Amino acid sequence: MTTRRPPILLSDSDHGILLGLAASAARRNPDAARLLLEEADRADLVPAGRLPPDVVALGSHVTFTDVAAGTTRRVQLVMPAEADIGQGRISILSLVGAGLIGLRAGQSIDWPVQDGRLRRLRVDAVMAG
Repeated sequence: MTTRRPPILLSDSDHGILLGLAASAARRNPDAARLLLEEADRADLVPAGRLPPDVVALGSHVTFTDVAAGTTRRVQLVMPAEADIGQGRISILSLVGAGLIGLRAGQSIDWPVQDGRLRRLRVDAVMAG
């Protein structure tokens, strides 16, 4: 499977938050921090009020599909302190959270998951937080 990373869009405020989180998490969670920095570096930035509603942002509710596994989940992307997988809130510092940020509904990304393999994650729908 070739790595495919589509263009992503971030609000300028989320971009600043991501840079700070990645820097503070570099020791505890180096893989997620590195991936988050890579995504932040390649993102196109827009003012927070101009981010289209179908783009995954911090606080968004996202329905996504793990294409290989055929499983669909609905989660909310949150700050690490607010994460609660039982409540469907995943941290922006998780591998899945870092992969989803900035994607639009309909986009897919080939992204590493916990076991180290690449999985194709497809964003099916995005709702504001």
